[in-house]
Amino acid sequence: MAVRAWRTVRVYRQLAIAGYRRQSQYLVAMLAGLFTNCVFGLVRAAVMLAAVRAAGDFGGYDEGSIGAYVWLSQALLGATQFMGPPLELVDRVKNGDVAVDFLRPIDIQLGYLAADLGRAACTLIPRGIPSVLFGYLTFGLELPASPWPYLLGALSVLSAVTLSFLSLFAVGLIGFWVVETRGIRVLYQICGTFLAGLFVPVHMFPEGLRDFAHATPFPSILQAPIDILSGRVVGTEALTVVATQAVWIVLIGIAGRMLLAAGRRRLEVQGG
Repeated sequence: MAVRAWRTVRVYRQLAIAGYRRQSQYLVAMLAGLFTNCVFGLVRAAVMLAAVRAAGDFGGYDEGSIGAYVWLSQALLGATQFMGPPLELVDRVKNGDVAVDFLRPIDIQLGYLAADLGRAACTLIPRGIPSVLFGYLTFGLELPASPWPYLLGALSVLSAVTLSFLSLFAVGLIGFWVVETRGIRVLYQICGTFLAGLFVPVHMFPEGLRDFAHATPFPSILQAPIDILSGRVVGTEALTVVATQAVWIVLIGIAGRMLLAAGRRRLEVQGG
């Protein structure tokens, strides 16, 4: 039993490595993404800084903490795929190639997740971390001095990437029932980025909208890791944020598995 479990872990580890290597082939695209991150980061930082200076009390943010919010959110964009291309699964469901995935001796959801975690890790190194460094050198931002926020923040980032993928996975599976999922994915992208806190921090939302946002998984994809890495939430509150991410991972993961099972029953493949 232990040998079988170890072999299973090795398979998913190899899928993660393959995802990392595959993403590393697009170095020029990632450098272009870094340039875009920096340009839009400067624009967002200037707007947010002006708002902080004009408002006085901007949701508890000052000049340093708003800088951390801007550049950490820019750094996480590529890893969470909010603005990225659709998952490969979308086309495989549409053209029927997903039938081959069902025949493979690995779990479809976990297999795609492992590959995506490898992709996200590769994205963070040449695009995410340099974005934060660029923001630190050009704009200035406040980050915690102790190692604890970074350790817990790494776990939060891992949870955010996992949750983002599972959400995109579930959205992609709607293709079992509709001919084209592009409109649904665009709606997900628009609503998701807003409710996640990409344009303005979720803490700045009006009370009713803020409560609605926290009733969705989106703040756990972006606002949560930013709050932990920037030191806005610490101690028990930070652990609660990570626990909330874990709950959403379980719920969205189960929803994805239910859609996958229902889609498999519906799947029809014609041809030789």
